Amino acid sequence: MQELHHYINGQLVKGSSGRFADVFNPATGEVQAKCPLASRNEMDAAIAAAAEAQPAWGATNPQRRARVMMKVVDLLNRDMDKLAEALSREHGKTIPDAKGDVQRGLEVIEFCIGAPHLLKGEYTDGAGPGIDMYSMRQPLGVVAGITPFNFPAMIPLWKMGPALACGNAFILKPSERDPSVPLMLAEIFKEAGLPDGVLQVVNGDKEAVDAILENETVQAVGFVGSTPIAAYIYAKGCENGKRVQCFGGAKNHMIVMPDADMDQAADALVGAGYGAAGERCMAISVAVPVGEETADRLIEALVPRIEKLKVGPYTAGNDIDYGPVVTGAAKQNILNLVQSGIDQGAELVVDGRDFKLQGYEDGFFVGPHLFDRVTPDMDIYRKEIFGPVLSTVRAASYEEAIGLAMDHEYGNGTAIFTRDGDAARDFASRINIGMVGINVPIPVPLAYHTFGGWKKSGFGDLNQHGPDSFKFYTRTKTVTARWPSGIKEGGEFNFKAMD
Repeated sequence: MQELHHYINGQLVKGSSGRFADVFNPATGEVQAKCPLASRNEMDAAIAAAAEAQPAWGATNPQRRARVMMKVVDLLNRDMDKLAEALSREHGKTIPDAKGDVQRGLEVIEFCIGAPHLLKGEYTDGAGPGIDMYSMRQPLGVVAGITPFNFPAMIPLWKMGPALACGNAFILKPSERDPSVPLMLAEIFKEAGLPDGVLQVVNGDKEAVDAILENETVQAVGFVGSTPIAAYIYAKGCENGKRVQCFGGAKNHMIVMPDADMDQAADALVGAGYGAAGERCMAISVAVPVGEETADRLIEALVPRIEKLKVGPYTAGNDIDYGPVVTGAAKQNILNLVQSGIDQGAELVVDGRDFKLQGYEDGFFVGPHLFDRVTPDMDIYRKEIFGPVLSTVRAASYEEAIGLAMDHEYGNGTAIFTRDGDAARDFASRINIGMVGINVPIPVPLAYHTFGGWKKSGFGDLNQHGPDSFKFYTRTKTVTARWPSGIKEGGEFNFKAMD
């Protein structure tokens, strides 16, 4: 049985708490490793070491920090296959999907190469008599990220890249379900030239999270996960005087207008609804066709596509559509919600409850499910299922369709499929959701734009990656300087009112 470690001061370090979490092989259901769960003392020691290392890194000029990011990009490309295999082994997603996980994180590191430009302040010459004013963006000090299991490469890179490029030291508390890739990322940063202690990876559970939130040295915390935990971390972090950004759950709607290309819409729904076994905060889990005829055409197009989905372990090849979910508990929760949909009157058009894979009977595989005639009062509509389950809610009109998305408590992502530019523009303008796709099913912004949801999907004022990330991980200092000019007897240093 492999025993994993923490990464402290540039070294892999054994846990000392005596507590461990099981790391499963989701395809077989077997425990393949044990992940140490840090005590408060272990976390506090890691934070203290980061605080000692940060001043020298913060004093390193932005261009030199950017060169570390350049090297990280090279090393991520070099190790892409190795990272993807490790990710798939613990998470269960296919190798192409795992490579996409790494790639979307890599793109944020590419954006961070622009740190010298992004950290420039503002300057006003001659703001008053002999007075110049300028601002500086300076690192916060020690900051932390608490990241989820579903993107064990991408989201840690989204957090650590901007934080480190800004000159902070970074504490990463990854998910204990698939911790190997975050540990590998830390070693890549070291190889790229990051000084020891500036990046610490400390595995743990709630005890480690609370240690971060209650440690006065930590100045900011970023989190991605479920909404209840996001709300907890946001409240407790703010209570302790920290800058906090938290991103929670989602229930993403895709509206299908009568004029949409139905084949395009169906293909998009299958990829967005069932890719990564639905374990994405940007997965489309609700299809909203407008009109009965549109709904019938959509269901007719979806059923054969869903029934042809190939489900299996990542080792079966790159033609697998999706793999197992991450744990047995996750599988049971999905099946319980599917049963609730049946009990509450939804029509189960594609039934994946009896899915079995020969040789992998103990794995955490869930067959694809498609519901029709779902209503907003049902649990499968209200709750985030985080599994391969697509619900269809029929809307009589465009206004009813957009109202469904706007009235839901989550506001992470949404999409509309249509050939009508007026409908698309109206949808993009009115919808109260953070990320919008027009004929794009999963509208995750590129690295130089910001990622963030609204309503109960996001807590805090600034989003992930893009320009917002550099604002989040720095504080602004404004300097007013006066240098007496001309030849004078004596000097006047009072701040005169401007003429």
